[in-house]
Amino acid sequence: MREWIDLVADHGIRFLQLLPINETGADDSPYNAISSVALDPVYLTMEEVPGLDAKAVAEASARLGAEHGPVDYKAARGAKRGLLEVAWKEWGVADEGLRGEFEAFRVEEVDWLENYCGFRSLVEKAGTEAWDHWPVAWQDSEGAWKELEGSEGMMEFFAWIQWLCFRQWRSVKEHADSRDVRLMGDIPIGVSRYSADVFFGREDFDLDWCGGAPPETMFKHDRFIQKWGQNWGIPLYRWDKMEREGFPWWRQRIDKLTDIFRIFRIDHVLGFYRIYAFPWRPQENDSYLDLTEEEAAKRTGGELPGWSPRPDDTDENKEANRAEGELRLKVVQEAAGDADVVGEDLGCVPDYVRPHLESLGIAGFRIPHWDFDELGQVIPGEELPECSFATYATHDHDSLPAMWDDLMRQAVDEDLEEQERIDAREMLEGMAAFGEVGSPRPFDEEVKWKLIDALMASRSRFAAIMVNDLFSMRDRINQPGTVGPHNWSFRLPWSADECRNDEVWGRLAKLVRFGGR
Repeated sequence: MREWIDLVADHGIRFLQLLPINETGADDSPYNAISSVALDPVYLTMEEVPGLDAKAVAEASARLGAEHGPVDYKAARGAKRGLLEVAWKEWGVADEGLRGEFEAFRVEEVDWLENYCGFRSLVEKAGTEAWDHWPVAWQDSEGAWKELEGSEGMMEFFAWIQWLCFRQWRSVKEHADSRDVRLMGDIPIGVSRYSADVFFGREDFDLDWCGGAPPETMFKHDRFIQKWGQNWGIPLYRWDKMEREGFPWWRQRIDKLTDIFRIFRIDHVLGFYRIYAFPWRPQENDSYLDLTEEEAAKRTGGELPGWSPRPDDTDENKEANRAEGELRLKVVQEAAGDADVVGEDLGCVPDYVRPHLESLGIAGFRIPHWDFDELGQVIPGEELPECSFATYATHDHDSLPAMWDDLMRQAVDEDLEEQERIDAREMLEGMAAFGEVGSPRPFDEEVKWKLIDALMASRSRFAAIMVNDLFSMRDRINQPGTVGPHNWSFRLPWSADECRNDEVWGRLAKLVRFGGR
């Protein structure tokens, strides 16, 4: 991270956006964390862990194998866990100052740390974070703490790992601040059902419903999403209870995030207003795929997927959703202090959301080839709202070259329906118009730099490109609606220092400067 911060700082780039860094569960998805606060040990720099010598780290690294290619999470976690256990054995003779620092951390973070360490210890005992598969006696808070009697050493070990994580990330933030680079984090709209937050705080969550997104025909690879929508499996919030108590859970979550990040993105900010909800869990999706609505309702006792707490089908409902969203988002802003808040407002966006986010000073997303005016013309960069975050894609989309080439293919693919060809052609022409590329043509370096230039010259407060866009790579980070090693495992084939002399940095620096960023 320090290498990347130095690299972007040297080229006038002022923020560096990351995916969520909270500890993940078995699927390794950063959007399915087992804690809303605890950081993922997979990112620890082992050379900086007290009690480890360079030889042990080098040997573990050699055993781990390739430094490039897709991330092997299982191997990486195993190697680092082994080293952490070695270092933990040496902790008893650690420097007195470090031990004092650790104890202070445990006291300062007790509000979330104790529950996390208890949950993490039970995961270790059971071999899974799926707490509804644990022995029945452990499945409630009272039984869990009874089972943990005598496990103080294990809990202390997990607290120590979190101290290491926060210690290293706070150091990274200090370095970023010293280079005038703001780290940008990410808060998922939900937290995993199988998290410490849900297990020990079930009263804050509605476990009978799962949050997600409405049906989308653009997901050609997934019949379920086209028919029913995306079922993320995250429990809904009991917003009324949280409001009565002053939203302590949200305030803690934001407070810990801003320990590290100067800017953060709220993933699916639309969920603060209303969220699409399912009365069944993702594991049951296949059994509902071919059912009619009547058949599905019969199975669920009359419930069907829909908007919670209410749809935006009347002016009264829209105003109620807007007012509730304002209340919650103002709490987030208050907890964020001087950190900038960005709202990912993509998908099925009610007409009141974007004006409302702008009124709060929360920059919403602008995807140039999705934003057209009343006449069907792409909105030029100089007319984008100042309070916005402009980008061509997120981790859930193809990279710029892959997207461009795919749209060119779809625009002339006779096997597609006519409307699909028309939609592809309109998006492609919209991107070309925004970037002043002229008539769409096969993607090349000139096309790429024209598109990046237009983005950097736009009026938007923030402008961002994915790193795979910058290097014209066609690798994808995540394919929504799918689970497997193809997701979240993308890794650049070189380090920051190894690509420092690539000419892309000089060209990007020039566009950033000319764009007044």
